[in-house]
Amino acid sequence: MKFRPLHDRVLLRRVDSEEKTAGGIIIPDSAQEKPMEGEIVAVGSGHRDESGKVVPLDVKTGDRVVFSKWSGTEVTLEGEELLVMKESDIIGILAA
Repeated sequence: MKFRPLHDRVLLRRVDSEEKTAGGIIIPDSAQEKPMEGEIVAVGSGHRDESGKVVPLDVKTGDRVVFSKWSGTEVTLEGEELLVMKESDIIGILAA
C-alpha cells in the first residue's frame, strides 16, 4: 500500500468484532457497534513541539490499540476500509 500519514496521524485497520455474546446469542450486523480496537498499518513522522523539533509517535506499525468511539476519518484504500486519526485519539496500546 502506498499511503503514509502525515505528522501525528496514524492509519489503522479495525479488528473484527465478536458476532456472538458470551451467552451464545448471535448479534445481527445491524445491531453491532463498530469496534473501537484496531491494528496500526502506518504512522506519520511525528508532531512538532513549541521549539519546532519533531517528536516521534508512541505507537508503531503492528501495534494493537484502543481508540475513542467517534474518532478518525474512514478511508477506502485498495478496496479495504481503514481509519486515519490523530495519535491523541488513541486511548492506549494493548499488550501482546
